[in-house]
Amino acid sequence: MITATNIRKTFGDFVAVDNLSFQIHSGDVVGFLGPNGAGKSTTMKMLTGFLEPDSGEIRIANMAIDTSRQAIQKRIGYLPEGAPSYGDMTPIQMLNFIADVRGLTGKHKRARVNKVIELVDLEAVLDKPIENLSKGFKRRVGLAQALLHDPDILILDEPTDGLDPNQKHQVRKLIQNLSKDKIVIISTHILEEVTAVCNRAMIIASGKMLFDSSPQALQAKSKYHQAVNILFDDLPAVEVFSALKGVKSVEVDEVNCAVTLIPENAEDQLGTGLLEQASAALQSQGLTAKSMYVEQGRLDDVFRELTEEANLS
Repeated sequence: MITATNIRKTFGDFVAVDNLSFQIHSGDVVGFLGPNGAGKSTTMKMLTGFLEPDSGEIRIANMAIDTSRQAIQKRIGYLPEGAPSYGDMTPIQMLNFIADVRGLTGKHKRARVNKVIELVDLEAVLDKPIENLSKGFKRRVGLAQALLHDPDILILDEPTDGLDPNQKHQVRKLIQNLSKDKIVIISTHILEEVTAVCNRAMIIASGKMLFDSSPQALQAKSKYHQAVNILFDDLPAVEVFSALKGVKSVEVDEVNCAVTLIPENAEDQLGTGLLEQASAALQSQGLTAKSMYVEQGRLDDVFRELTEEANLS
């Protein structure tokens, strides 16, 4: 439903997006990742028609954005970076204004306004000036206006920024429910958000695509994928673990009294084999662990390695 082909955008001598290509289909929830200045927001603005690419093509629902901009924008809900809004309006005034702009009228307009107020839990602040709201509530007003016309495509720039843990959980649950029949693209710095709500992760740096696959495939690139973590009250000698078959290395965390067994080949081990070996080794040495678990991988490490390599190249 969305196709970007070799899109490029420069600002003076700065190349923000460098021949980026991808396809996104209905039902995809894409986590769009990258360091500051990677080109995420610029790409999102081009997808919405807010910015024009210098070259390349964007097609949405088989329409070219340069020739069918307004028809495409009717199908998009957009939460820009920072959730800009009219500060002197109240949330209810803002939503009614956006509903009018979107062409909603009568019972349908009232129903949609009431629906999004309920979805993002705005009842408590409906009549307060937006400029006086907390960052979290401003973000929720922005999310409500993006959802108002029930769009086919949601493009959300940092949708949970400023929200407390309960609000983040609520918004993530909402995104999961919406994704059943929509495309959702989320720009985020919160890596846990990708595994929580996304079925696809795209990482860009310096305007170029570095990774495009599932969050699980991204976790599998971590050296800690299928590693076994063991927590103790008192650290034992690690030699008992380094001798185990399939252990590439052993990391010791003296502060937290933890040992991490890095597998030689995560796909062969699939975690359980190493876990069973470690458990048997503990028993044979008469050692007791507080807990043992298999890691899926550390996304922050993978993200840092990918983006640092891109900056060096």
